[in-house]
Amino acid sequence: MGLKRVVITGLGALTPIGNNVADYWDSLIKGCSGAARITHFNPEKFKTQFACELKNFNVEDFIPHKEVLRMDPCAQYAMVSTIEALRDSGINLDEINKERVGVIFGTGVGGFYSMMESANSFIENDRTPRFSPYLIIKVLSDLVTGYISLKFGFTGPNYVTSAACASAANAISDGMRLIQLGKTDLVVAGGTESSIVEAAVGGFDAMRALSTRNDDPAHASRPFDKDRDGFVMGEGSATLILEDLDHARARGAKIYAEICGVGMSADAYHVTAPDPQGSGAVKSMTCALQDAGLSPTDVDYINMHGTSTQLGDLSECVAVDKVFGEHAAKLVMNSTKSMTGHLLGAGPAVESVAIIKSMQHNLIHPTINIEHLDERLPQNWNYAAHGPVERDIRVAISNSFGFGGHNVTLLYKKFAE
Repeated sequence: MGLKRVVITGLGALTPIGNNVADYWDSLIKGCSGAARITHFNPEKFKTQFACELKNFNVEDFIPHKEVLRMDPCAQYAMVSTIEALRDSGINLDEINKERVGVIFGTGVGGFYSMMESANSFIENDRTPRFSPYLIIKVLSDLVTGYISLKFGFTGPNYVTSAACASAANAISDGMRLIQLGKTDLVVAGGTESSIVEAAVGGFDAMRALSTRNDDPAHASRPFDKDRDGFVMGEGSATLILEDLDHARARGAKIYAEICGVGMSADAYHVTAPDPQGSGAVKSMTCALQDAGLSPTDVDYINMHGTSTQLGDLSECVAVDKVFGEHAAKLVMNSTKSMTGHLLGAGPAVESVAIIKSMQHNLIHPTINIEHLDERLPQNWNYAAHGPVERDIRVAISNSFGFGGHNVTLLYKKFAE
């Protein structure tokens, strides 16, 4: 018996440029930037004073107040995008076998927001220190999936993956494998992050990883541009409903796309810097193609990791050139992070939603802020620098690379019987 086919039947998104999938997609196509001055804390002491925060978002529109008090924003965001994805999937929760539903999310830092909030309160309080009885469960990363399983009664595999900026890609990969092997019928998979706090911004600033374009935040995230000076932090969540094709057919589900390939590797080069020769990225892309039984010439579109860092963008393009050769000039490549900022562990899920919507509409969103393409990059490639690109997308890949040298490539196909 062969591996089962895995399809995507539901999508949810909570992003700095849209609080649901429809608004997120609309903003992507319009080329909207989510960057603005930080409001979560007073950033005046920091070299970087802006980020891509959620906007006009009230979590209590989705989650009761008593539950909100027990959840870090990281878990709140995951719950909100999951509510949308399950609704979008059309699943009747009373008719499915919840023992065969898993929940897997990726997050790079988990409940960092609550830890920072508690530390600030401790430092500022001259009286006997008091901590919330919910602090530990707010900080623990695994409560992201724990709360989802509790709310919906899903009793299949339930855990969190953490691999820096590749975290959600690992979660989606694991969900695909569980279904392929017949261990589950359905997996709620995604990524979530809420780390726009003093320690994170200060820490990344100390590493010189963030853009400091405080006078013009909207143009700060500029992947592939020669004047890029670092990434822009983002926050939010996205959820994909992964489902066994036979299970989806049996319930008459709509099918967005198929996921059929994953590649993983480690650079084993440096704690934060990518291998300049792109060896790990080459391996992850090559393995994803092999896993799907496809060749480089089958690919139409690459959603690049594209963080807007000098080393990262260059290394990724070196790797793409090695894998795709002359075919690279026929591809469309873009960076969702040019608009959403870098959602760290949640990035791969948010970008996967962008890929799947692109497949649905045969339309690829732009990479904004490319004013002067870096002369070290191939000049004849299509970076979607001048607006949306119409393209029949049969095969697309998503690259995600994290600190520690973690590399994950996901491969999506337009669904066909």
